[in-house]
Amino acid sequence: MKRPWTLAGKLGAVGAALLVMALASIGLTLWVTWQLEGGAAAVNEAGRMRMQTWRMAQTLAAGERGALQPQIGRLESSIELLRRGDPARPLFVPHGEASARAFELVRSGWAGLRAAWGREAAVSSGLPVAPASAASAVSAGRAAAQAEAFVQTIDAFVETIERQLARWTALLQIVQFTLLALAIAAAVTLLYAAYLFVFEPLARLQTALARVEAGDLAARVDVGSTDEFGALAAGFNRMAATLQGLYQTLEAKVVDRTERLEAERQRVAALYEASAFAERAETPEELAQGFARRMRRVARADAAAVRLVDETSRRYVLAGSDCLPLAMIEYERCVGAGDCLCGRPPAEVRTRVIPIRRDGERGRCADEGFERLVGVPLRLHERALGEVDLLYRSPVELDDEDRALLDALASHLAGALESRRAAALEREAAVAAERGLLARELHDSIAQGLAFVRIQLQLLRDALARGERPRIEHALAELDAGVKESTADVRELLLHFRTRTNAEDIVPALRTTLSKFEHQSGVASHLEVQGDGLPLPADTQVQVLHVVQEALSNVRKHAGARAVRVTLQRGPVFSVRVCDDGRGFAPDAARNETHVGLRIMRERAARIGAEVAVVSRPGGGTDVTLTLPAREALAA
Repeated sequence: MKRPWTLAGKLGAVGAALLVMALASIGLTLWVTWQLEGGAAAVNEAGRMRMQTWRMAQTLAAGERGALQPQIGRLESSIELLRRGDPARPLFVPHGEASARAFELVRSGWAGLRAAWGREAAVSSGLPVAPASAASAVSAGRAAAQAEAFVQTIDAFVETIERQLARWTALLQIVQFTLLALAIAAAVTLLYAAYLFVFEPLARLQTALARVEAGDLAARVDVGSTDEFGALAAGFNRMAATLQGLYQTLEAKVVDRTERLEAERQRVAALYEASAFAERAETPEELAQGFARRMRRVARADAAAVRLVDETSRRYVLAGSDCLPLAMIEYERCVGAGDCLCGRPPAEVRTRVIPIRRDGERGRCADEGFERLVGVPLRLHERALGEVDLLYRSPVELDDEDRALLDALASHLAGALESRRAAALEREAAVAAERGLLARELHDSIAQGLAFVRIQLQLLRDALARGERPRIEHALAELDAGVKESTADVRELLLHFRTRTNAEDIVPALRTTLSKFEHQSGVASHLEVQGDGLPLPADTQVQVLHVVQEALSNVRKHAGARAVRVTLQRGPVFSVRVCDDGRGFAPDAARNETHVGLRIMRERAARIGAEVAVVSRPGGGTDVTLTLPAREALAA
């Protein structure tokens, strides 16, 4: 079948033909211009050869032997350049038999002239230089005559080139006039093509459209082509016929459309109501019961049941129901996958309408008078959560819209159930994490203090048994110090666990922490804030604050410092630096409690992806720096 021409094809064919003609003309123009430029350069080079010939004649007549050979070399270079050509300039002898023959005459003339002048140069070189003899005058006249003859050969060569360039110039003018005519013809052709293919069909469409706007629905457009306007005219005719039919049966169609819109509105309202209920419900049982009621009402079913699958036993457990007979609630509270129509295998992932037969069918659905079961799967991310069973006492069929609505409601229920499960897991994980944190804090602080007290008690018993008064006093002093330190650790843990930033910026919390530190220890403190940056997330700020508090606790317990400086750098890299002027420590001789404090700080920093660096030396104070990676600060 012959493919019809489209509007784009017609206009493209016209434009392509004009473009090909224009490109061909432009290409021919460029080629002729190239020939003209190359020929003009060849003419210039031939003129240079004339000048070089006369110079050599004068040099020969004057008897200057040393200057003749370079001049001969330059003339030969010019002849070689004309023979070879130079596309870069451009320079070349125009192609043609006449120009080639004239150039060969120039080359042969130069060969004879060079041989003659070579002999003249030899004769002149053997004569005495002082007197100007008659032989020299004869040699000069002969050289002039020979030069004149060779120059005439060059002139003939130049005339041949100029005649050919004149022809090329005439051709260039013809091409330019052709381009002008082509431009005019292209404009006329495009205007005519636009009128023929665009404006005239568009005028017909506008006329028919005006008739339709005036109320004449019988208006039609003559389809005169198979291009886009022809398809548009055919579409206009179909539209006019449809409008005419709609106008004739408008009332019935409006009623039908209104019913469809009302059904769609009810579906949307049901989805909104289900979403709102899913947000309000607190327990999975409340969710299942509420969705069973709503899905039964939306599907106009006689009873509904929501069954959730136990992933361990692969059994379906009744979680909620509406209008379900008590006998079915009692006997089908938990069914195995595939044991009943209400419990499908997990591979079934589509909504099904299942007829209930009375001849040996398993389950109590038939005994209760139900004839149809609609099973809607509850799935989330390819994971089976259960199903919703809708029971009917009369035959029922579902269209695509009903299936889509039931699937959407089931998806809302599955999402809400998974959200409740995830929230419960998050709460459990948070409780476990908090308990682990409490255990680590107790182990790293109070447990070590109590272990120290236990050791001192054993030493006290030994001293009492031996009656050593000094050792008893020493043990009692150590016990008193251990109890005080454990009490301080308990107070500090309570302070840490109650600490919250309560602001979008950590600076107020740091000021409060330093104020409490000064009150407890009597050590002067100073906070310096540098740079600007976005605030950190709340959980990150809490961990940073705990690291600072742990560093201050180590200062209070071990440093013996007079002053503490805390420097907060908020950008571009977030860091906190705690410096004291205390006694410091050697890294290889640090006490065990100091090691414990450093380990606690590093563990807290690792939770937020930060690093803790400690620099200290005996008598030189301690410098603790927490640095948060740049990506964490940007993420905040």
